[in-house]
Amino acid sequence: MDLDVALLSRLQFAFTVSFHIIFPSITIGLATLIAIWEGLWLKTHNPYYLQLAKFWIKPFAITFGMGVVSGIVLSYEFGTNFSRFSEMTGAVLGPLMAYEVLTAFFMEAGFLGVMLFGWQRVGRKLHFFATTVVMVGTWFSAFWIIVANSWMQTPAGYIIVDGHFEVASWMEVIFNPSMPYRLMHMLMASLITATFVVAGISAYYLLKKQHIPFARKGLSMCMWFALVLTPLQAWVGDMHGLSVKEHQPTKLAAIEGIWPAEENNVPLLLFAMPNMATESNDYEIAIPNLGSLLLTHSWDGALQGLKAVPAADRPNVPLVFWSFRVMVGIGFGMICIALLALALRRKERLFESKPFLALVTLFTPSGVIAVLAGWYVVEVGRQPWIVYNLVRTADIVSPLPAERVLFTLIMFVLIYTSLLGVYLYFMRKLIKKGPPTMNALEEQLIGMDAPGYALAWVKNLNQQERGAK
Repeated sequence: MDLDVALLSRLQFAFTVSFHIIFPSITIGLATLIAIWEGLWLKTHNPYYLQLAKFWIKPFAITFGMGVVSGIVLSYEFGTNFSRFSEMTGAVLGPLMAYEVLTAFFMEAGFLGVMLFGWQRVGRKLHFFATTVVMVGTWFSAFWIIVANSWMQTPAGYIIVDGHFEVASWMEVIFNPSMPYRLMHMLMASLITATFVVAGISAYYLLKKQHIPFARKGLSMCMWFALVLTPLQAWVGDMHGLSVKEHQPTKLAAIEGIWPAEENNVPLLLFAMPNMATESNDYEIAIPNLGSLLLTHSWDGALQGLKAVPAADRPNVPLVFWSFRVMVGIGFGMICIALLALALRRKERLFESKPFLALVTLFTPSGVIAVLAGWYVVEVGRQPWIVYNLVRTADIVSPLPAERVLFTLIMFVLIYTSLLGVYLYFMRKLIKKGPPTMNALEEQLIGMDAPGYALAWVKNLNQQERGAK
């Protein structure tokens, strides 16, 4: 059997980047939540905010470490598997990746130690400053990575000299047409991902009747966050879709399963099986005209279909089509959970409804799944282009023996699967151990410069915990 080195290289990069993106999608949001909790503790000295921050800082540290380890590989793969790409676009993408290290990773690495180990070694305000810097560092990291990837989606601000991209305007490179929408979409996706991770674990504790005050505070806050973030994310997603319609119409056609070169009165497909061989959809279930209304904001608006471009210029339509629906389906599920939480809160049953708590627990990994599905829509939908409409992926693959690429792909699968198992093992241990007790917080506060009434509050709760036992 002949092995396709281009396909194997793409599969290897797809696997490694899919594994890596799991961890930043959690840490960006979790760093933000930890900073919020620590800030609220400084403001109110409510011990449960401190308890939340100190518990979730350990899962954050483990997840952050996994993100660093898995991300290092990606930069090497550009050179080993796609060397022609690095040569062609290095003048544009190289500085962007360097900025990510200088302005983001150094911020995170420089203050992470203070954030993790400085609770009783530095003042409260300095510790909060370190936590805030780590949070901002994760945002900057997302910014530069999204800038680089968005430039590949909607290239701007460049000139081509002797087959190499050079920068004509850094402002146009950085603020390329798709970047603002994609940055907001990714940052909010990370916040929602972390929100549902925290909410899911909190709901699990409530189902098990463990750490009840801690879990009630975490679930309550996360459901308020979800009530705001999930509808806002749907609106940002709609704006992003309009940008895709303008700049990447073939990707949008794959997302919506539109085949005619131009179609008016586009239906919204609830279910279909896109068939690339027959250039049509099988088993369609659709709502007439709703696709036009959502995508053009006109009842009979026209959209470009897949047949407007040659078959060689089309992405894998079924994968893009279904990945998008997985992402949107999970998003609507999250909105429904947030609205259900609001209804249960009004009935004062938010923490007692076992079906609701079980549903929230089930949704713990939903944000990660949605992020992966959305990433597949973005990346697979761009194919066969690595730089949209300018450079084909097949043309920049390194001339490697296919057997070597297959071997490294198998090794990545085995090693990364093992790493994921280790990660889940330690996360399970942390969750099983639970948050620090009020007794532990009391001992720690003695070594901190917390005011007397904050210590008295913790002592009172500590006595209540002992009495309950």
